[in-house]
Amino acid sequence: MSTSAQSSFSDPAETWNRRFEADGYLFGTEPNAWLREHADVWRPGQRVLSVADGEGRNSVWLARRGLAVDAFDIAEVGVAKARRMAAEQGVPVNFAVADCDSLAWPEAVYDGVAAIFVQFADPAMRERLFANIQRCLKPGGTLVLQGYTPKQLDYKTGGPPIASHLYTPDLLREAFAGMELIELREYEAEVAEGSAHRGWSALIGMVVRRPGPADTARQPSANADRDHT
Repeated sequence: MSTSAQSSFSDPAETWNRRFEADGYLFGTEPNAWLREHADVWRPGQRVLSVADGEGRNSVWLARRGLAVDAFDIAEVGVAKARRMAAEQGVPVNFAVADCDSLAWPEAVYDGVAAIFVQFADPAMRERLFANIQRCLKPGGTLVLQGYTPKQLDYKTGGPPIASHLYTPDLLREAFAGMELIELREYEAEVAEGSAHRGWSALIGMVVRRPGPADTARQPSANADRDHT
């Protein structure tokens, strides 16, 4: 790992506050494409949490769809910009400044969680984060997740330059083994999200559902094995 990568992750709040201080929006103002493609899993009025929401592009878009959105990020500068975006677009979002370990994760509250490029987390933090995500979902609640795969280290068009922070299909299957797998797709695509995510990218997207009492007989979706490049 480079010295710059080490310093970025040793003080993430300072790093992200500094990155978000620039004019404009680091990752743009449009929602993530994987999230846009799969947001129909939630109905207007349902409650959704946007994890590590940054400057608000995903949470504000979800609120515009009629969802009741909570969102948090470690960077107070990013959260301030997210609040301005929500106010400008006239939608309510309940924002908080917190990191993934200090957040008071509720039990079985959310109909959905959006976790888009939360790969600042090292393996130990990732294990805690994924456990908290699953715990906060209601039975029947759905997680929409996107990240980069290790091949992204060759492209260098976004994401952390640290292999252990990146996702593989096996890693995600194991981490969410207790969830109903709806879709898991490993693929490559052109990404244009502000200045920070731009160019050909090695991606992985997942949609999983927390089982409920009536779900024991449900079978995985036909899309569950869509692991392809």
